[in-house]
Amino acid sequence: MTLKLATAAMAALMAAGPVMADLVFPSLSYRTGPYASGGIPFADGYADYFTLLNERDGGIGGVPARVVECETAYNTERGVECYESTKGEGALVYQPLSTGITYQLIPKATADDIPIHSMGYGRTSAANGQVFSHVFNYPANYWNGASGAINYLMGQGDIAGKKIALVYHNSAYGKEPIRTLEELSEKHGYELSLIPVDHPGQEQKSQWLQIRRDRPDFVIMYGWGVMNQVAVQEAANIRFPMENFIGIWWSGSENDVLPAGDAANGYKALTFHGVGSEFPIFEDIQTHVVDKGLAAGAGDQIGTVLYNRGLYAAMLAAEAAKNAQDIHGTDEITPAMMRDGMEQLEITEARMTELGLPGFGPSFSVSCDNHGGPGLIGMTQWDASAKEWTLISEFANTDVEVIQPLIEADSAAYADENNIEVGCK
Repeated sequence: MTLKLATAAMAALMAAGPVMADLVFPSLSYRTGPYASGGIPFADGYADYFTLLNERDGGIGGVPARVVECETAYNTERGVECYESTKGEGALVYQPLSTGITYQLIPKATADDIPIHSMGYGRTSAANGQVFSHVFNYPANYWNGASGAINYLMGQGDIAGKKIALVYHNSAYGKEPIRTLEELSEKHGYELSLIPVDHPGQEQKSQWLQIRRDRPDFVIMYGWGVMNQVAVQEAANIRFPMENFIGIWWSGSENDVLPAGDAANGYKALTFHGVGSEFPIFEDIQTHVVDKGLAAGAGDQIGTVLYNRGLYAAMLAAEAAKNAQDIHGTDEITPAMMRDGMEQLEITEARMTELGLPGFGPSFSVSCDNHGGPGLIGMTQWDASAKEWTLISEFANTDVEVIQPLIEADSAAYADENNIEVGCK
């Protein structure tokens, strides 16, 4: 190329303006391992939403979004490795998708000034933004889930003197609701029994023999992956009434009930978002993502519980990024700016309708004092004949009088242990 042509090319490039860097959203996915059946649809929904924004809207504020996927296999060590290998790409926010990984990333991400969104999982006391400045778990947490289950049961009748068993994944995740359920048992007079299930949960004969012997009135489950499938089948084997069996939202997908066939009919699960594909946004995903051959998966997961959850997580991340752009007056935001966008996020029903998700989740706002959102919980139920989940209750309040003191005590202990100066950033 001659000097004259090179100069002309450079001038044309400069005239076109600076090239904007992508807005990077890492996806710590697990498409392999014993929990892949849950990880795959979530990762697909997460990726497809950002693809939709790029194809339909030209990105977020005119800046393309880029999803950087890193396989963790739901392994804590690999999750930390994924964080370390991707944070240098300009990662705006991490969704660890594992309570164990979340616990390990809290100090790392805080030191690196990168926010974490552990939506509906992770360390529940991270709802206190005065201690956990970079961790957000809106719109609901595990303690809201425990209270939501008890509130639902109380709405069906008096639970004083009733027996309630907690079948839980024997990990940091599964142990999260224990303290809350113990406090609620003292308040409402039910008898609580604790039944752990070791990873990955394929062997549960002894646990369900115990349930058959003890005859609890209700079973609440905090399970994940194959553990859920086995539990539903074992419950059917001992003829435990499915309508008295309630799973947390990670125990309430199609994957958990389909293997049991008709025997799973009536099983219930908590939720903090809508179910099904009857929302306008899915038409746009079909047109701009699936029909163009750009779907992260085969396009057959749209409208399933975990696909919807991944999409919801991506929507909240995109809205926080847009909010950060508005707050700081720039389209090319940093992770620190993203944190501000998350802490000042407001999701209204009007905005949800604009996004094609009317009624999909509760309206809420975030603040320094409350990184956890409103904690509104709904109940879904499985219809085996129709092979679909139905929302059978409104999103309802949970017991703040019990939950908030637990959040304050646990976050205060964490602050003391880690010499954290408490206050708004």
